[in-house]
Amino acid sequence: MSGDMWRWTCLVLHLLLCAKTLPSVARQQTAHPKRPFLNFTVDMAEVYFNHLVVDERRGSIYLGAINWIYKLSEDLEVQASHQTGPDSDNPKCYPPKVVQPCNEPLISTNNINKMLLIDYKENRLIACGSLYQGICKIFRLNDLFKLGEPFHNKEHYLSGVNDSGSVFGVIVSYHNMDDKLFIATAVDGKPEYFPTISSRKLPKNSEAEGMFAYVFHDEFVASMIKIPSDTFTIIPDFDIYYIYGFSSSNFVYFLTLQPEMISPPGSTTKEQVYTSKLVRLCKEDTAFNSYVEVPIGCEKNGVEYRLLQAAYLSKAGSILARSLGIRPEDDILFTIFSKGQKRKMKSLDESALCIFVLKRINDRIKERLQSCYRGEGTLDLAWLKVKDIPCSSALLTIDDNFCGLDMNAPLGVSEMVRGLPIFTEDRDRMTSVIAYVYKNHSLAFVGTKSGKLKKVETRVGTAVHLK
Repeated sequence: MSGDMWRWTCLVLHLLLCAKTLPSVARQQTAHPKRPFLNFTVDMAEVYFNHLVVDERRGSIYLGAINWIYKLSEDLEVQASHQTGPDSDNPKCYPPKVVQPCNEPLISTNNINKMLLIDYKENRLIACGSLYQGICKIFRLNDLFKLGEPFHNKEHYLSGVNDSGSVFGVIVSYHNMDDKLFIATAVDGKPEYFPTISSRKLPKNSEAEGMFAYVFHDEFVASMIKIPSDTFTIIPDFDIYYIYGFSSSNFVYFLTLQPEMISPPGSTTKEQVYTSKLVRLCKEDTAFNSYVEVPIGCEKNGVEYRLLQAAYLSKAGSILARSLGIRPEDDILFTIFSKGQKRKMKSLDESALCIFVLKRINDRIKERLQSCYRGEGTLDLAWLKVKDIPCSSALLTIDDNFCGLDMNAPLGVSEMVRGLPIFTEDRDRMTSVIAYVYKNHSLAFVGTKSGKLKKVETRVGTAVHLK
């Protein structure tokens, strides 16, 4: 598919999927089924869209692109834009050259948007790019006026990876104190520079010195987890690839892909595979003692779907809830998996749309915490070098909101939680998903590798192409 086709198809897909937020677009498509979709394109050859967010209050659309940030109206008219690159840089410059001179040769480098978040409380947009080890710019929502660009401290460099999908952020808001930003990122073999997951301060003042500082940091403990350097001796290209993130109730969640070494049945040698895992942290856990990860996957007719491609959190709705034995307001995690475990970069075309009841994942985590605090098993988290450390017994009550102690942490769940397969596709791999409840029906819209859309009602598992 050409670059132009990819750009407008990707944008139209997101607009359709945000139909609840953009009712004018949805109404036009319903009333005029043969009318072309609204679209927005940019004539500049190297301007590729990387991320899109929609202001749920006003319907404004924000696009993160290579070297540009755009604000669009509901009708896809440009209301504001801000150029973020290119600039002279070198990925080997750490700290970046905006802080101190760099001995590496500097070349004109594009700024790839890696994260785009709306901070509703302070009416600002956080846009993090690939220049200068992942420095972020903070914009005013209404006109993209730059409010701040913190870069003096090492905490301001969020990620040195140039891949547009390498960073995921979740904002946790408070009424009477500053917000938090949970940041999860691939580290590209540089764990000494970047934690793979951390919680940061979001002060009201966009130019505050403490912007993006760790929520807690002393000599021994910090609000972060780093990948141990020893892990790379076992898996040289180890990294954690973050696919999706969200908050629900008292927790923050990230969905990931992680390489690991396993021994196939009947073999004495190990091979590298990729495992999809859900990571959970308590919002208020400044020491990250609540870190737990659990493998997730899907199976249908004997076929294993284990490579996570995309995910989206929605509600069950009354019809789906009735068939699952849950409440309509319960959280449902919609996921796309491709077949197998061995191909991260070249996933097989066979894929599946699967759903998880979030409460049931949390119940499984609670069971694992309870067994570990009874002294059963080990911490079972290989990449953090605690796989074989025995669990310690402690007399305490572990309820649904337990946030860990400075023991038995971090913790891994060994048994995979399996999702419920709703729909499978064998030829045109599904790559994205969004869902919402419409008149008590739980609907999912799925995007495919070739740029098509499929509409799936999760109660009956049927799919309809949207031309």
